[in-house]
Amino acid sequence: MDRCGDVSIPFPFGTTQDCYLTHTFLVTCNDTLNPPVAFLGNSNIEITNISLEGQLRVLQFIAKDCYSQNGTRVFHNNPSIYLPEYLTVNNTVNKFTVVGCDAYAEVSGNRMNRMYKTGCGSTCSDKDNLVDGTCSGSGCCQMPIPKDVWRVEVTLGSFANYTNVWNFNNCSYGFLVEESTFRFSPRNLSSLRNVEKLPMVVDWAIGNGTCEDAQKNVSSYACKSMNSECYKPNNGYGYRCLCSMGYRGNPYLIDGCQDIDECQDPSLNKCENHCVNTVGDFRCVCPKGYDGDGKKDGRGCIRSQPLVFKLITG
Repeated sequence: MDRCGDVSIPFPFGTTQDCYLTHTFLVTCNDTLNPPVAFLGNSNIEITNISLEGQLRVLQFIAKDCYSQNGTRVFHNNPSIYLPEYLTVNNTVNKFTVVGCDAYAEVSGNRMNRMYKTGCGSTCSDKDNLVDGTCSGSGCCQMPIPKDVWRVEVTLGSFANYTNVWNFNNCSYGFLVEESTFRFSPRNLSSLRNVEKLPMVVDWAIGNGTCEDAQKNVSSYACKSMNSECYKPNNGYGYRCLCSMGYRGNPYLIDGCQDIDECQDPSLNKCENHCVNTVGDFRCVCPKGYDGDGKKDGRGCIRSQPLVFKLITG
């Protein structure tokens, strides 16, 4: 496994041609920075985590739109993100977010081979009207984006160039963000001015075909481990691989999925007494003189009835 600073880079990703599956999974490590920073391909998309469950956590630039007291625009940018082939923006954990008291914004781009555009507006007349943690249109609005999005462009605008609210807010902000990492606060009206990037989740998969199609070509089929399975992701293209039940590791490597010793893992060991690990599974053993499945969430171990007692009751 490669590494770039704090980021582990598991196959199918890699930093050199011999180490990644296809060019989509190229990671460029800028080791002139301290600590080194991983980027997706040759882009400026910074990677903070790679999950074999099919997600990349990245940092994405935010849009800003600022005005002077007389309503003159003093700063404006419209950041965009173009993802490599077979990568898409996660449509369930990310939300399109607009912050500001005189703002509207659009997010647009491409999903599969179609165009999309959506957006929302955010207004308020007084800072005291803002509610901490609430993003429903007063100072902050949020909305989901569609599935299968691979290109994103954010465009910000203002209803009145901030001339009515300039005494407490003169900037708006628009961004796609991992929803769990962002909680609106009235302080965001000013604090986001010093923020360059925010976290976002990207989905990745192999190719653009189905599992059935991929399995027809053994040499290119990506699920290399004998103890792996293929499945279709809910968002985006292609297929993904995962280790079979009772195994963990990297399904994209020949020996990548290894048996889990459930007996050594307190969260998996459900035995009342003795646990015996088996290939891909485990079993519970009751002590001598006891019957049952030996499981804490099952019948457990019950003292056996003596044979004489059984004959009498029979």
